[in-house]
Amino acid sequence: MAKDKLIGVDLGGTTIKFAIMTAEGEIQQKWSVKTNILDEGSHIVPDIVDSINHHLDLYQLDKERIIGIGMGTPGTVNIEEGTVKGAFNLNWKETQNVREQIEAGTGLPLTLDNDANAAALGEQWRGAGNNAPEVVFITLGTGVGGGLINEGKLIHGVSGAGGEVGHMVVEPDGYLCTCGNRGCLEQYASATGVVRLAQDFAEGYAGNSKLKAMVDNGDEITSKIVFDLAKEGDFLANEVVDKVGYYLGYASANISNILNPSAVVIGGGVSAAGKILLDRVKTNFQKFAFKSTRDVTEIKLAELGNDAGAYGAASLARISDRTITA
Repeated sequence: MAKDKLIGVDLGGTTIKFAIMTAEGEIQQKWSVKTNILDEGSHIVPDIVDSINHHLDLYQLDKERIIGIGMGTPGTVNIEEGTVKGAFNLNWKETQNVREQIEAGTGLPLTLDNDANAAALGEQWRGAGNNAPEVVFITLGTGVGGGLINEGKLIHGVSGAGGEVGHMVVEPDGYLCTCGNRGCLEQYASATGVVRLAQDFAEGYAGNSKLKAMVDNGDEITSKIVFDLAKEGDFLANEVVDKVGYYLGYASANISNILNPSAVVIGGGVSAAGKILLDRVKTNFQKFAFKSTRDVTEIKLAELGNDAGAYGAASLARISDRTITA
């Protein structure tokens, strides 16, 4: 029987998303279950096993047709061992033998990676990356993450820290980062970074601005509010967005000067700002990128949204050579 199906698992702190798709990446079934983090997250892996087995039975899908399972997870992933540790939003404080348990429970090979890398693979394969072999993915959420794809494969590095674009220093001696360094991209281009810039800019601004008034009044500021005000023409909000675009363009250019990708794909919640942010990133990328890079690298918005993790997880299984011997 031909193996022609992939299973993607996108493990998050509140929801576990599943998808069964063809080897070409066409989703045929998808579903989700709530992530049960009680009892130190000990229910999570059994729930994944049970859900996969149940749905394969439900859809009368023979396991002989499954190429493999791919899974993106928070935390630090040991790709060789198939273990996860430090996934605190899952209550996984100790090392979890995820691959061993899922393979034993399903009888199918499992390939693991972290969630940002999985999303990067998803966008590279089925999203804005157009299945090109050289793609950079930057995700802007409460933090800044990413994935670097070279010759169709993720760059992991010696300790698995390849792709930590959020910790590129873009402002020497700048804002203190949670990692202990100063001036990391994460402190300027994440949702919290945008708000921090807005508060700092407002302090030194004397002109008329709704954003300034909101900060001075102690109103709650979000990155979405900053971008929406910029779209309405608020001068101060536009100054903030200019600065965010500067840092992202600067970082994208430096990464591209090293990797020479066909695309830098920007995703995550902050990227929902759309054109007003993308145009500024492009302008600064053009300013800082080496000519040979500038002429071939496209700065693009991500296209897959919440499905990126499931597509990327399935792609992990697609490009893996892992098998199980009975």
